[in-house]
Amino acid sequence: MTLVDRVSSLKAKHATLDHLITREVQRPVPDASSLQSLKREKLRLKEEIERLSP
Repeated sequence: MTLVDRVSSLKAKHATLDHLITREVQRPVPDASSLQSLKREKLRLKEEIERLSP
């Protein structure tokens, strides 16, 4: 897997997490623990994308 492929894969996962966070927030009673976990993972991916991007 090339660096470009890796960054693209991370961006796709980041977008998926963004979608999941949006869905969770829109629930009548969002699960705070789940939401925190999703946000933490999204931030981790963002940091890795920034680290790998030229």
